[in-house]
Amino acid sequence: MNQDIYVVVEHLREQVMDISYVMLAAARVLAHATGGEVIALLLGHDVATLARDLAADRVLYVEHAAFADFSSDAYQRTLERWLKERMPRAMLFGDTTMGGDVAAWLSTHLALPLVSACRTVRADGGVLKFVSQICGGKLMAEGDLAAPTALVLMVPGGFKPEQGRAAQPPELVRANAPALNDLRVTVKDYVEPAVGDVDVSKETVLVSIGRGIQNQDNVELAEELAKALGGVVAGSRPVIDQGWLAPTRLVGKSGKAVKPKLYLALGVSGAPEHVEAIGDSEMIIAINTDPAAPIFDLAKFGAQIDMLDLLPALTEKVQQAKGLA
Repeated sequence: MNQDIYVVVEHLREQVMDISYVMLAAARVLAHATGGEVIALLLGHDVATLARDLAADRVLYVEHAAFADFSSDAYQRTLERWLKERMPRAMLFGDTTMGGDVAAWLSTHLALPLVSACRTVRADGGVLKFVSQICGGKLMAEGDLAAPTALVLMVPGGFKPEQGRAAQPPELVRANAPALNDLRVTVKDYVEPAVGDVDVSKETVLVSIGRGIQNQDNVELAEELAKALGGVVAGSRPVIDQGWLAPTRLVGKSGKAVKPKLYLALGVSGAPEHVEAIGDSEMIIAINTDPAAPIFDLAKFGAQIDMLDLLPALTEKVQQAKGLA
């Protein structure tokens, strides 16, 4: 039985997505338990250099023009062949639009078990275990990873991307692609989304406001604090829907997942779709008048106080501490 763990590397516009490194970290845990190797599968066109920091024992690289942009048809055919020929212990995908598209088809077509929304994996007495987040991250479900081969859709949060990065390039092995000249769907053009004023997913300090901000005039209070802290203002769905912040500032399942050093949640209740997107934050501090607000379950520090009373005083103290006042 093949005990290797395969990881389908997700990349876009010549950049490896963070979820790929998360998967490689998870694969290392599984491979340590099975005694197999971590094999990264890189499908692309002129992107062999993307393999340089993948924490894998080996990278199988398939070079083909059909992989210049993501093609579910091309991925399905290629991965189907590898699954049939090699039957690894597990094949990991990102729980993304790309990964879900391919993994769901392979699961149905090859009658393989599929674990979705998998956050962490571990070995317990030689048995491979998974923990998946369900109900928007509100509940965690644990189970055994089915044998002999299981497909897994990974979500961020259980492993950090840096755990899946390597200091030295792994072994790169070129592999041939199957016939890909009659694909049903091909990419004709790639349209970049409109660039917002900031990318909240890359900010190190976020002052996030929720329904507790009450009205648009009070947003300025949060902006003053964010400026003092050297960060930017983000928001939850109610704030964005009111038009008080641009859609690019939305933090949540339908917006951006963030991982700042500091996430200051002001008047944010902590709905599952919001909490799911902030789990990788290094420090979460919550301010809310409701002592039962779910955000307090995730925060390291919290205060039950009206944010509108706190903001002016907190901004002043930060300014004084930084010599800005």
